[in-house]
Amino acid sequence: MSIDYKLIGKRLKKARIEAGYTQEIVSEKLKLNSSTHISRIENGSAHINLPRLDELCTLYGTTMVYVLSGVSESSNTYLSPEFNELLKDRSPEEIVKA
Repeated sequence: MSIDYKLIGKRLKKARIEAGYTQEIVSEKLKLNSSTHISRIENGSAHINLPRLDELCTLYGTTMVYVLSGVSESSNTYLSPEFNELLKDRSPEEIVKA
């Protein structure tokens, strides 16, 4: 299975915009020399390593799970339908006890 850096970049761009940041501001916050690297990550022409991905996700208020898979952990589709069905009528306390 190959990594789709264009898709990861697209999700990062969406998260950046939703967080209200420009590429220039992100570059300043990460102490990069220019916004070119952020642009290249977002268009998929530069590969991102996990530490940098973690920095961006933290800055944007999103998760690596979302960026890598496209599924939000708070989404109904985060778990398979079978798990959702099992858990839908249970309280968090019941789930922890089980």
